[in-house]
Amino acid sequence: MGFSEQQMLRYARHIVMPEVGGTGQAKLLSSSVLVIGAGGLGSPLLLYLAAAGVGRLGVVDNDTVDLSNLHRQIAHPTRNVGRTKTESAEQSVKALNPDIEMNLHEERLTAANAMSLISDYDLVADGSDNFATRTAVHQACFQAKKTLVSAAAQGVEGQLSTFKAHLGPPHPCYRCVFPEAPPDDLIPSCAEGGVLGPVVGVMGSLQAIEVVKELISQGDSLSGKLLLYDALATAFTRIDVKRRPACVLCGNNDREA
Repeated sequence: MGFSEQQMLRYARHIVMPEVGGTGQAKLLSSSVLVIGAGGLGSPLLLYLAAAGVGRLGVVDNDTVDLSNLHRQIAHPTRNVGRTKTESAEQSVKALNPDIEMNLHEERLTAANAMSLISDYDLVADGSDNFATRTAVHQACFQAKKTLVSAAAQGVEGQLSTFKAHLGPPHPCYRCVFPEAPPDDLIPSCAEGGVLGPVVGVMGSLQAIEVVKELISQGDSLSGKLLLYDALATAFTRIDVKRRPACVLCGNNDREA
């Protein structure tokens, strides 16, 4: 595809990179990504994907902006307190890159609507804050054969991985890593346990990098790896994750095949 003069200027620092180039930038401009959650992770994720030139972004969130969000959810300015997060995020994305097409899904992703929400996108990025939503979006991605980049943050720690178990072994699925929901008292909510604001910025930015890598088919995928971040130790740990033959999701699929 050809670039307009404005696009050549906007994406010049990508286009001169051998890892991206004109071909990679054209892929980004023609790609679509669904972001689950417009909160702490979704904020930097949406902004960096828009800045990178991902042509169409969808965002799923049924919440409104609260003053307590603003120490970490950088897509939402103070003037937007009380507005829906989807509208606030769209405003910030359009201010950064008006050429990006935004699709707003002002609803909560559930097992019932997950498939319909993800079906129209090339890739899904999950920044939700609960196990039920994460498992629902992953199962839908697995069934629809969509790559999923998933991140989480709590307190001073974060985690990140990419899931594409639909490609078959050796790629594990989310349920290979987390076969059962953790006890409610083990992982407190953000309101209960808190989160250091820049931690979600780090994880959301890393998530954006993994999304871009998948879209332009560059670098080593995080599929089969779980990246852990400890902010206080300034340490990253990468763990190998294997596909489990007994997994309730992809293990059954292997046996049927």
